[in-house]
Amino acid sequence: MNLFTWGLIIFLIAVNALYVAAEFAAVSVRRSRIRQMAEAGHPQARRLLPFLEDARKLDRYIAGCQIGITLSSLILGAYGQVTLADWLAPHFERRWGDMLGLATTEASAAMVVLVLLTGLQMILGELIPKSLALTHPERTALYTLLPMRWSLWLYSGFIAILNGSGHVLLKLFGLSHAGHRHIHSPEEIALLITESRDGGVLKSEDSERLQRALKLGSRPVRQLMRSRIAAVDVATPVDEILRYVAGSPYTRLPAYRGTIDHIIGLLHAKELFLRHLENAGFTSVEQVLRPILVVPETLTTDRLLAMMRERHIHQAVVIDEFGGASGLVALDDILAEVLGELADELKEDEPRPQRLPDGRIRLPGVMRLDQAETWLGLRWQGEAETLGGHVMGALGHIPKQGECLTIEGVEVVVERMDHLAIRSLLARPVLALEEEASLG
Repeated sequence: MNLFTWGLIIFLIAVNALYVAAEFAAVSVRRSRIRQMAEAGHPQARRLLPFLEDARKLDRYIAGCQIGITLSSLILGAYGQVTLADWLAPHFERRWGDMLGLATTEASAAMVVLVLLTGLQMILGELIPKSLALTHPERTALYTLLPMRWSLWLYSGFIAILNGSGHVLLKLFGLSHAGHRHIHSPEEIALLITESRDGGVLKSEDSERLQRALKLGSRPVRQLMRSRIAAVDVATPVDEILRYVAGSPYTRLPAYRGTIDHIIGLLHAKELFLRHLENAGFTSVEQVLRPILVVPETLTTDRLLAMMRERHIHQAVVIDEFGGASGLVALDDILAEVLGELADELKEDEPRPQRLPDGRIRLPGVMRLDQAETWLGLRWQGEAETLGGHVMGALGHIPKQGECLTIEGVEVVVERMDHLAIRSLLARPVLALEEEASLG
């Protein structure tokens, strides 16, 4: 037994470790990070990026790793049996030959060598390189790229034959081969965001924003719309409209003809006053109206955002199943859903959740039931999506200002009404009620 034998064994384990590290790094590396490095001029990143962006090339890359792992393992096993087992067998024979016999001592030596090599390969050739690759995927992928490019050239024939055979077998079973691709489902992305927050990489507020952005695809616009629509009637004299717009906090107002359910366009305050200054004799605001987007309340928010971007429109009228205008949604509403409430001096002072000194809380009527859960201490269940709608459903009629009721143990007072909609309400949350009961 000489140093060359052990040196070759260690070399074969190192080769196996190289391929294991390259495989795990290739499937776990962040493509965006490699693209960023490539754009910054990193030469190895430029060479690696094509493999990550092309599913077929990445499939060949992984196949090359797997062939390398298989070959190095087979060669290591065969060489170890020839060298180590032959060296160890005479020692076993001298010690236990009389008791076990020649065949048994040779088999025992082969078994010991097999267990030894398997343990070394598992620890040094599998577990350690896998951990390194998962901990430092970008660095590992870049360091292993050069030997992998040589391997892909060396194994090109094997890769073509084996990949082709695998595709044929998949087709025989009616399965399709999509290749290796760096694609994550929304659920997986949400899990990654949560893990990044728990690991301290993301702040809690950043994590919440990303989670809200992921949910836009499943959120209907009726959950974001404002039920109160500040609009103007095109039949109103221009002078009156000018006074109304001058006192309004909004720079864009829907315009309707006859009833609010017949919205025909969007009025921009700037264009209205410019037209008035240029031509004081114009008699109808219809001349300065812009098109307005009309969407059903079941449309998803991400689709609405795409439509706004395509048509360069910042507001949309939301209609219900009967064709009536049920609300208005603006680009600011979508941004506020993702980024949180946006400060805007032009916005009307909307009611906001507020804790009062007497233990009650003030809640806006348009607040969603799921958002109110943290304030109320429980989750109201019902067909309505907003607090105002839920209270109206519990009452069975349009409430009056100051009207009181109790819903699932929560005392509620209708604080303010806006025509037929609840503007704000006062509620005594469950926690406050429990504290009062314990003090009593």
